[in-house]
Amino acid sequence: MVVDLSHVFHDRMPGVRFKNDAGEPMELTARMRPFMTHSQSCAHYEGKASFEITDVAFQTSVGTKMDAPRHRFEGAADIASIALDRLILDGVVIDARHAGPEQELGLGDLRIPSDIAGKAVLFNFGWDRHWGSETYRAHPFVSREVLTRLCDANIALFGVDCSNADSTKDPERPAHTWFLKKEILIVENLTRLESLHGRSFDFFSIPLKARDAAAFPVRAFAQLHPPIELTSDPR
Repeated sequence: MVVDLSHVFHDRMPGVRFKNDAGEPMELTARMRPFMTHSQSCAHYEGKASFEITDVAFQTSVGTKMDAPRHRFEGAADIASIALDRLILDGVVIDARHAGPEQELGLGDLRIPSDIAGKAVLFNFGWDRHWGSETYRAHPFVSREVLTRLCDANIALFGVDCSNADSTKDPERPAHTWFLKKEILIVENLTRLESLHGRSFDFFSIPLKARDAAAFPVRAFAQLHPPIELTSDPR
């Protein structure tokens, strides 16, 4: 069974909000419109066929997306340099659905398995239910002690179902700084992580092979492993 973990990518979708150099509010988003419609193309094919071509413009840090090391460190590895075997990983989901807005969760608030080396570790805050609302921007996050535990465990990828791996009130951005320095990938804006609790799964997060991109939207999904069937005692 495959579980889609991606938000729909669409015209004028919600994104990160910040202030530009002039102090004016800006929000990342996507713009999608027909570049050529079926009616416009029909004449090219003598009325026997027609095609639509879509024009898309967006900032790369929108939607369900992956951060490469270049997102945090100038000149570091970009999206195109990420090998495919780093995009398909054993996954584990951590239940953090008890967190409230802007709450910091420490090690005592979470049950983190010991065997997480080389895995995609996905934190299920349940914050995807607020997608598109102002509450979505007031997301919970994990503490530095949790980040240290994950770094020391040599995880391969850190994923969250909210807009940022860090608290937006922390200018150091420790998750981005520590993980991307170690080339631990980050995926944000996941959804439907509650479908993975109690299941063994492979996690896929696949961006285009985009050269010089610091981040990029992904199609994220989980391939669930079949439940282990217990056989009866043959004796």
